[in-house]
Amino acid sequence: MFFVAVILTKNEAHHVGDCVASLRAWTDAVVVWDSGSNDGTQDRARAAGALVVERPFDDYARQRQAVLDSINAEWILFIDADERATPELAAEVQSAIHNPQFAGFWIPRRNFIVGNEIRHGGFSPDYQLRLLRRSHARYDLTREVHEIVELEGDAGYLQAPLIHYNYASWTQFHAKQRRYARYEAKILAGRGIRPRPHNFVLQPLREFRRRLLSLGGWRDGWPGLRLALLLAWYYGFVPYWELADSR
Repeated sequence: MFFVAVILTKNEAHHVGDCVASLRAWTDAVVVWDSGSNDGTQDRARAAGALVVERPFDDYARQRQAVLDSINAEWILFIDADERATPELAAEVQSAIHNPQFAGFWIPRRNFIVGNEIRHGGFSPDYQLRLLRRSHARYDLTREVHEIVELEGDAGYLQAPLIHYNYASWTQFHAKQRRYARYEAKILAGRGIRPRPHNFVLQPLREFRRRLLSLGGWRDGWPGLRLALLLAWYYGFVPYWELADSR
């Protein structure tokens, strides 16, 4: 196969059918790479026309690297179940993968959080390196979340975005951010970083200022302010608290 789209899933029954439907018509295959869902995700994926592979979850970087190691395709597009590919993106991708100049492509995203499109504060254009020439890409296995791709070659930039329905509720938002914060604490610990009293004040303030002012989150009104406050907490405070609590 030349071009395969891969969706990593764990209990994404409410999203996976629509995600597969946005990919089936213009890819050689859609593979749902599942981590043991028990909500019917696998059945809905097959019904929508996807192939299903089950692999126990260890971390995101290893899941994606397992895809690169296992699927025999020239190009792989990684897409999350809560993302949708548009016809404009489909046309651009189909052209890009025939360009021998690049080993991968960054794709922008339009992010919707609890019903609001967030256009600032670091959420737009939100480029993700998701379209990869398989033989020229590897994931950094020291990064368990917010994965980093190491490319042999240049990366281009696409213009058409993925549509990303990040969070349907604030409950979902808080649960995922707590998980991310724990991962970040592990990364800090692995680097030998020890929390200092000033970290609990200065790191949240820096993140809040970055999100609200430097990245223009204020332009999104109350949703932008709310996100700047919450991400200052989860990115600036909680990882250091987790790090201190683990000692």
